[in-house]
Amino acid sequence: MQRTLKKIMGILCFSVGHFGFSSCVLANDSVERIFWDKAPLKISLPVGSERMITFPSPVRIGLPSELNNKLRTQINNTTVYWLAHEDFTAQRIEIRSVAGDVIYLVDLQAKKTGASVEPIEVLLKNTATDSVVETAVSGNAGSPASPSYIRLSRFAAQQLYSPARLLKTPQGVHRVPINRDPIRHLIHGAHIAAKPIAAWGNGFLYVTAIELKNLSHLPLSLDPRKIRGQWLTATFQQGRLQAQGSEADTSALYLISNRPFGEVL
Repeated sequence: MQRTLKKIMGILCFSVGHFGFSSCVLANDSVERIFWDKAPLKISLPVGSERMITFPSPVRIGLPSELNNKLRTQINNTTVYWLAHEDFTAQRIEIRSVAGDVIYLVDLQAKKTGASVEPIEVLLKNTATDSVVETAVSGNAGSPASPSYIRLSRFAAQQLYSPARLLKTPQGVHRVPINRDPIRHLIHGAHIAAKPIAAWGNGFLYVTAIELKNLSHLPLSLDPRKIRGQWLTATFQQGRLQAQGSEADTSALYLISNRPFGEVL
């Protein structure tokens, strides 16, 4: 059975060790999240309106020839943009990760009425965090993040995006207080509102979840090299924010440091 998750309007709370902060944020019910567990994903498109589907990693698509004149397909890294020109019944298509490690099966259809225009985010089974972009931003900036950094980033993302029944707190991770005042110019050169949501600690590492909202009328690509502060890693939930007012103008950033957030910024 296909599992679907939508964020429910409500307060989400989180925590982290050495940072010394705690926080809550009002959730936003604007993205539909579905879990890939080898059962074909059922996706409906509204005729005449574009719908975005974001996958955990960059993908390529194989479409049946009968859809060539009925469907416009554009791919930007991890996100597929589909626009149906006319209605069609469910067609089985394959979407392959560029790395070749995952093949998604999708039963795609288009309807004149009744199909949502909400963006879709596809998550891998039993995790809501495989879609985050993990990037080392200090020291050897081109090197991969360490396993402990990745685990902490994924833990923080789970607190925001996973169903409550899937949430587990690893041993040694605990919530800490955090100043939730908005941060000016967290990302250099980008017109983005940044607000700390929550922080957790684990030994000498701290992870802080930041809400990012695009205040520009243009889409923005997120670059970890432009983040102000001394961070061990920066993890974007998505690598791009859509224009202000769209359903995908808000996302999350997870920052890991070896000192409390306020000391590192």
